[in-house]
Amino acid sequence: MKKLSFLFILFVLQCNSALLWAQTEPEEIKQDADQFEDSFYESLLQKGIENYDKAIVSLDKCLKLQPNNATVYFELGKNYLASKDYRNAYSSFERATQIDPANEWFWVGMYDVSYETKNFSQAIMVINKLITFNSKYKEDLASLYMATSQFYKALDLINELNATSGKTERRELYKIQILSEGKYQNTEISNLITQMEKDPKEESNYIALINLYSRNNEEEKAFETAKKLAEAIPTSEWAQVSLFKNYLQDNEAQKAINAMNITLASAKIDSKIKHRMLNEFLIFTDKNPQYSPDLEKAIGYFDSDKEVNVAKEVGKFYHNKKQWDKAIKYYERALKNGDSEDVETNLLLLQAYTEVKQFESVGKKAMTMIESFPSQPQFYYYSGLANNQLKQFKKAKDILEMGLDYLVDDKTMEINFNIQLGEAYNGLGDDKKKEMYFSKANQLLKEKK
Repeated sequence: MKKLSFLFILFVLQCNSALLWAQTEPEEIKQDADQFEDSFYESLLQKGIENYDKAIVSLDKCLKLQPNNATVYFELGKNYLASKDYRNAYSSFERATQIDPANEWFWVGMYDVSYETKNFSQAIMVINKLITFNSKYKEDLASLYMATSQFYKALDLINELNATSGKTERRELYKIQILSEGKYQNTEISNLITQMEKDPKEESNYIALINLYSRNNEEEKAFETAKKLAEAIPTSEWAQVSLFKNYLQDNEAQKAINAMNITLASAKIDSKIKHRMLNEFLIFTDKNPQYSPDLEKAIGYFDSDKEVNVAKEVGKFYHNKKQWDKAIKYYERALKNGDSEDVETNLLLLQAYTEVKQFESVGKKAMTMIESFPSQPQFYYYSGLANNQLKQFKKAKDILEMGLDYLVDDKTMEINFNIQLGEAYNGLGDDKKKEMYFSKANQLLKEKK
């Protein structure tokens, strides 16, 4: 009986029931109080054993005695919610808030129903009320904005929470999702610039902005941000990006090399920025060849790069400058570190070998590629050319004639094939066929013009 008395006193205090009975006779008050206490306690027992229907019946009896008791409506809401009767659950919790709007848990009941039924718009309305009790509910609001695709509001709230409460993994994932759509990036860029101005020593804001610019291929803006970072935090790895550029401009080569090596070794820095840095050092080294060993070391950082074959791109750089020995060196490295059968790299290498008259290398490489790509006419051409230069004319003739079968709508290559066949027959002493192929090459040249 002590437990019953305690519950009775508790609910009298909560519901101010004395006011409701002010005009009732003392004996009637005692009877009603006993009935209320019995019915309410019965509802708790039935709810405890998951007989929610019986609990609701008992609570309805309580309401007849105390129709404005907010706690009874709250208990009704919990039983309706457990029974998945969401409409009555919500209306019961709502009635409890109307009677006692200052009770946080009544609003939590409304929120639970809204969330359970995925009525997120309704949940946002309720959560905004809950925020007036405790700002912790802003975390839920951010999730609700994401669920309803209100990304501008979500981004603003996430930035606010990051500034006031620190970052969380969940919010950062939300941010990545939002910023994957370009139209929201300007808002984030403005926020990051503001945060940098407020706290110049917070490295993460600079890095986030650099990554955003880099993702949008706005490399100049990325470098400008790195420069600001270097001024604010000179020890930052990201700051080395800007320092490298400044050192190169001031011709302080060793300092530039040190900054470059720190940057290239960093796992934090975007690969696009690393590629651009290497390209700038490549141009610098071309004018200052004494730093070639440092270039070699820098290229080594990219040997495992699966997206860009850096050695191949360096080879092309020297190829365009007709520095054939250097081009060969990097093409060979590219094939060693990447796809050894990459058609473009092998063709570029064959051309470079030809320019420096390494015909044995041309012949060997071309035959290897014919085995892998038997329908690629360029490899037959280079094999025929090499064998002609090595005075192996019959072999050249046979390979070139095989390659002709794979030529399709390529007049330049057809001209070259006919010239090499003319050379092969010349070496074999067959003047008639020599003249035939040379004449055919001349005719094709005229048609091409």
